[in-house]
Amino acid sequence: MSAAQSQTTLMSKLEALQCHFTWDLDPSRNKIFHLRDQLEDIGTEEGNCWLGHNNLRGFIQYKLGLTEDAQSLFNKAAEAFRQMRSADEGPWLVVNYGNLAWLNHHLGDQAESQAYLTKIDALKNKYPSPSQDELHPEIYAEKAWTLMKFSGSKKRLAADYFQRAIRMQPDMVEWNTSHILGLARAFKHSNTGLEADMLEKVRIAKEQDPENLYLAVYYLEQCAKKGERIEDEARELARKVLRNPVSSYSGMKPLISVYRNYVSIDEAIELAEEALENHPDERYLKRCAALCYKWEILYFSDSRPKQSMIDRGISLNKEVISLYPHSSLMKNIGLENIYAKSNHDEAKAEQIYQELLKRDLEPEDKQMLYNRYAKHLFLDRQEYQRSIQYHMKAAAIPHQSSFRGNSIITLKKIKDKGRNRMCREIEEFLANLQEPWCFQQDWF
Repeated sequence: MSAAQSQTTLMSKLEALQCHFTWDLDPSRNKIFHLRDQLEDIGTEEGNCWLGHNNLRGFIQYKLGLTEDAQSLFNKAAEAFRQMRSADEGPWLVVNYGNLAWLNHHLGDQAESQAYLTKIDALKNKYPSPSQDELHPEIYAEKAWTLMKFSGSKKRLAADYFQRAIRMQPDMVEWNTSHILGLARAFKHSNTGLEADMLEKVRIAKEQDPENLYLAVYYLEQCAKKGERIEDEARELARKVLRNPVSSYSGMKPLISVYRNYVSIDEAIELAEEALENHPDERYLKRCAALCYKWEILYFSDSRPKQSMIDRGISLNKEVISLYPHSSLMKNIGLENIYAKSNHDEAKAEQIYQELLKRDLEPEDKQMLYNRYAKHLFLDRQEYQRSIQYHMKAAAIPHQSSFRGNSIITLKKIKDKGRNRMCREIEEFLANLQEPWCFQQDWF
């Protein structure tokens, strides 16, 4: 076989693999940085529900051009699965070896790439799929978990892949937990919580996976939305969460949200500060604490908050921005809101917005910024006409999001009241959007 034919054969085999390089994952650069932060915050301690996330971390590092980091993370993923499954090899390595085959191909080491292809063939022969016409359930599960991190149709596809994996291998508790949490996220913004059948599925999943505190906290929140008193259970869960390894999967962030809404914001701050005292260098816990102070300052103070609380909130939020430098847009806006409440830093709030507005942002980020700035102009500066203009800027960007939906609904309410001199302009603007879905509040 000639060198050209050999290369063609190698490429056809690589393209037929099931791995992150072939799953049509083409996130924007902003999404890449956001995903990298998310995945790093999951951590690598034993007890986290999906140690295979290092496969996706490796792919993200590859997309950023960090091939040595990618190689290291792919190796970590293989080792994590070996520990999790208590076996040196198994079908869970097919995706991992596929990633390594592609990485070595891109690095120019075709012999090593071919070696991984050979390993994959051996695994597939030794561990065939239970169903001849479908992928192995381990591959479906890995693919589903990866696609859950993306949006829209990919999340719907993820749910289908999880169902297939669970149907073929129903004893894998972590797959069912991830599947149920993925389905439940469709109700994220509901004030009344899950529908009865979905709530029952979460309850059953919680019983099957009693060590998963993230799931336990989520179920508790849904019970609270149904009117149940959950204060004692929340405090009991807090003790368990504090003993868990630090991770975004530990349940801390949803728990402080439960505290905020159903226990007290003061106890939420105490919980976040206690966790931070136990692990003072963990950026994820600093993020949770910063969030608590932002809630207290912006939403729970009947009068101007104490300057000492504002100073602590500013300090924490500034530190969090430095710890998440590539995905700090929302955090900058949170800091601006705190400055707006401060006795001596109101001008700083406007300065932050002006700096953000000069950035070269991707459309979805620009949309979010316009929406938040419009609210700032209305609430903090009483510049009502400029607020309307920025809501229009947000709505004009053709990206489906809660920020665009909020701006459109705000504009529609102003138009319907008919008291603003821009009502005719707003009416013409909304008519020109020509997108019926814009007025469906399901998105918001």
